[in-house]
Amino acid sequence: MEIKLEIVHEDEQLIVINKPAGLLVHRTKIARDVQEFALQLLRDQVGYQVFPIHRLDRKTSGILLFTKQKEFVHPFQLVLQDQKTQKRYIAIVRGYFPESITVDHPLINDEGKKQDALTQFNLLKHTEVPLAFGKFNTSRYSLIEAFPQSGRMHQIRKHLNHLRHPIIGDRPHGCNKQNALFLKEYGLKKMLLHAESIHFSHPFTDKIIEVKAALPAHFNQTISDLNL
Repeated sequence: MEIKLEIVHEDEQLIVINKPAGLLVHRTKIARDVQEFALQLLRDQVGYQVFPIHRLDRKTSGILLFTKQKEFVHPFQLVLQDQKTQKRYIAIVRGYFPESITVDHPLINDEGKKQDALTQFNLLKHTEVPLAFGKFNTSRYSLIEAFPQSGRMHQIRKHLNHLRHPIIGDRPHGCNKQNALFLKEYGLKKMLLHAESIHFSHPFTDKIIEVKAALPAHFNQTISDLNL
């Protein structure tokens, strides 16, 4: 089945899509068996070459930026690194999350190098459902928003695991038992992390751009299932 990508913003230099969960941005050595990529699908859909500005985890849905010419990539990358640029993510996590917390916790990259990483988290809503887990008759979850101030790989996922509030559906940074519970009870196979919006100054027009990407069906269904 051919995937038609949702384009949520377009101008002379930029195309922004709402990437589905499970779709890789581009070809990679760790997924040699994968045949479809956001880069290839968008190129075929619009009829010309496009260039990714940043990465989004395969399991994460939401905002993904491409340029229409290779020389446009670097100016947009500089903007994404600007402290004034704001990226908002939505997630569902295990447990009752605090009202607000800033995590300043360094992460180790694939090369073993320690990197500074800062994320601001805010609670949106708590829920408690009659779902037995372990020695408890009910289960607690939270709908939260995240604002990463740095761009480390799996930063939000790792920071939430560090807080012991892992994202539902996350592997390997989540809770395998919770993931198994959601698969059994709700048929959920995807991770509940979504890049919901981005706010930045366009490097070519100086206009403030705010782009939003609607939550995918599996995320909305889980919100309904948990009464969030």
